[in-house]
Amino acid sequence: MKENITFRQLDQWGKAWRESGERQLAAMALSSTRLMDVAFSQQAANAMHQRFSLELETLPVTNQKASGRCWLFAAANLVREEIAKKLNLENFELSQSWLAFWDKFERANYFMERVLETAELPTDDRTVAFVMQNGVYDGGQWAMFANIVEKYGLVPKDAFDETFQTSNTRDMNYCLNRALKAAAPKLRALARAGRTEEARGLKEQVLGQIYGFLCSCYGEPPRCFDLEYTDKDRVFHARREVTPTDFAEEFAGEILRESVSVIHAPTADKPFHKTYTIRFLGNVEGGKPVVHLNLTMEEMKAAIIRQLESGSPVWFGSDVGHDGARQKGIWDDRCFPLERLTGLDLAMTKADGLDYGFSAMNHAMVITGVNLVDGKPNRWKIENSWGDENGQKGYYVCSDSWFDRYVYQAAIRRDCLGELAALADQAPVELAPWDPMGTLAR
Repeated sequence: MKENITFRQLDQWGKAWRESGERQLAAMALSSTRLMDVAFSQQAANAMHQRFSLELETLPVTNQKASGRCWLFAAANLVREEIAKKLNLENFELSQSWLAFWDKFERANYFMERVLETAELPTDDRTVAFVMQNGVYDGGQWAMFANIVEKYGLVPKDAFDETFQTSNTRDMNYCLNRALKAAAPKLRALARAGRTEEARGLKEQVLGQIYGFLCSCYGEPPRCFDLEYTDKDRVFHARREVTPTDFAEEFAGEILRESVSVIHAPTADKPFHKTYTIRFLGNVEGGKPVVHLNLTMEEMKAAIIRQLESGSPVWFGSDVGHDGARQKGIWDDRCFPLERLTGLDLAMTKADGLDYGFSAMNHAMVITGVNLVDGKPNRWKIENSWGDENGQKGYYVCSDSWFDRYVYQAAIRRDCLGELAALADQAPVELAPWDPMGTLAR
């Protein structure tokens, strides 16, 4: 039976609000101050020290600026640590523009392949609608980074530097997606009419236009580069005509081959110790699929700590839209006692948050340290890619309780997974394109 709100109820609720001293104080505070600033607890924040019992020495932070390239920045930041060690460098940065160029180009092809694959379905089919709505944007996954590197390699930042468009991608993405969606009905019509050769010809024509557009935005990618650097001992080195693929194999090949994407998704549809892939999640047609191994949080954290103990940082994906103080560089649920301020019941499990659209991955970063008390973590050090103005020169800290609630994925070396590594070789269960474990790429 449906029930309408009555004026009697409104009178009761209004009386309760007027008689509540706590609600009246909240009204005064909220009348002229941002809600999250009112909710912030400095007492809780005092425990979020930038001091860690296990802390890796890492390079200065990078800045993705007005773009959604966090996954590429985080992956490049992880790989550059190995390069800096091997070459004895004080600082080094890989070209994120190189990675983004090829990701955009490959994903345009991937998008049109999905258009052709679903051409027989009506436009209001949920799968077709999902493909069209998502298009080609900045987000991505660890496996998608690996696919780009394996096909196109890596280059230093000074070999393919930033432009205004690479750091400010909104307008570029608008034009790219407009072109792809303009091509979509033509491709669908040709495919439905059985004119396969013409459809492929149109796709190639569109890809040629997109390549030219991307070259205008990024510059044309070089076929090779000169690797010139001065090491910590002030010795100059030069290697001529290095190819991007050779460079990548030398410095990133083992990392890519040995890393496994592990997730913590405690929902009923994803039993632990199984692997999962997501339909239509990818960038390089014919590349390796995105595959996740679902572990308990205790297993994931233990593997992350082992990788840190081995001297390697950890790429990870999380939801940074909750309980964060950006200027202070803190993520901690205890710093924001919102229920006390609002009077609302805000309790929700991690599984319900995923199932009901409250939380999902939206940002990738790098874990570079952890503070252990009696062998258990209570806070984690994070290398972000939002520049060095916030936190401790761009390094952030999160509480272990926030980690439990909002960290969903990490790229872990097989040796750090121990016996669990064998589970990664299972045939994956395919999930729907809109599964929340794919949101980082959207």
